[in-house]
Amino acid sequence: RMAAIAQNTQDHSKRRVAYYYDTDIGNYYYGQGHVMKPHRIRLTHHLILNYGLYRDLEVFRPFPAAFDELTRFHSEEYMTFLKNATPGNLKLYNKQKVQFNVSEDCPIFDGLYQFCQLSSGGSLAAAVKINKLKTDIAINWMGGLHHAKKGQASGFCYTNDIVLGILELLKYHQRVLYVDIDVHHGDGVEEAFYSTDRVMTVSFHKYGEFFPGTGDLTDVGEGKGQFYSLNVPLRDGINDLTYYSIFTPVMTKVMEKFQPTAVVLQCGADSLNGDKLGTFNLTLHGHGACVRFFRSYNIPMMMVGGGGYTPKNVARCWTYETALAVNKSISNELPYNDYFEWYGPNYHLHIAPSSNVQDHNTPQYRKKVLESVVLNLDKLTFAPSVQMQPIPADAIKCLNDSTLL
Repeated sequence: RMAAIAQNTQDHSKRRVAYYYDTDIGNYYYGQGHVMKPHRIRLTHHLILNYGLYRDLEVFRPFPAAFDELTRFHSEEYMTFLKNATPGNLKLYNKQKVQFNVSEDCPIFDGLYQFCQLSSGGSLAAAVKINKLKTDIAINWMGGLHHAKKGQASGFCYTNDIVLGILELLKYHQRVLYVDIDVHHGDGVEEAFYSTDRVMTVSFHKYGEFFPGTGDLTDVGEGKGQFYSLNVPLRDGINDLTYYSIFTPVMTKVMEKFQPTAVVLQCGADSLNGDKLGTFNLTLHGHGACVRFFRSYNIPMMMVGGGGYTPKNVARCWTYETALAVNKSISNELPYNDYFEWYGPNYHLHIAPSSNVQDHNTPQYRKKVLESVVLNLDKLTFAPSVQMQPIPADAIKCLNDSTLL
């Protein structure tokens, strides 16, 4: 009997983890002075390799998302513009530039459409892999671009790989839970599923004079989706302890009430201390605790990237969370890699919280937020059951992804 228990414990900790990466992703460049650096995904990949984590991953190079896959959510007119506009011919598109919100924040850069295809292709492939029961956890650090709208770029995001991935998951899963721990509100994903009860969106974010300005406590969804959008507005300086004291009760109740059959976790690393745009004071331990939380439920999970504007800390964070996914302890001493000099002066994996930063999330404020969130959750009807329809064709016609390693 003890052997059987040991076996069960072992099964529980062992997960099949698929990891999606394309070697070209780090070559894309938003332009001089722009804080979004796709190169951070290459930094992450090199750390993952040099820690030896690839031995516990199935590593895949995803197929780029095709035009008709991108238009499952995005408008054809917008995708045609992204496909055809280049820095050289942008003068021909003055009207569309305004219409599609191309700006300093969301510039047209060389290879932009291919960048979108890779980012979205990774999340589509991850969703198909989960649907086909070929993996337990699927990771796409190239994705997580949660601000993109149906017909507009926003907040450094052009195509919403998360929405596309969730639409794919909905072919096989009755209820999908989306959780966003980026410092910014997950507005694009919330908006896409605002009136459905099959996707619950939960976002923990800084609120108040901060991009994108949405995500108030009172934004709870509408129509059939009323109370299926949950927002947890936070204030500057939140630390690991405070964050987890809010995250745990909220998410435990969400899991109990909504009973998702798949989870999508957006792991935006701009909620870490020391981010160029973020104002929180989390360490890898606090951020990673959210990954641990969902992994303990043993439900199919997709993990995607997102924000993060101090590249060396983004790489630290997503490497650590890849290690959590495969349930491996990794050393605080960083392994030598092609970008080793980026991690000086201490060359450690973990980052310290700032000691001189005040946590503005007072006990009174936390109490108010928790009471309001719990009240909304109490209004949820029990997990909706869905009349299953014939399953449409998969986004990716075949599962023979080209393996990277």
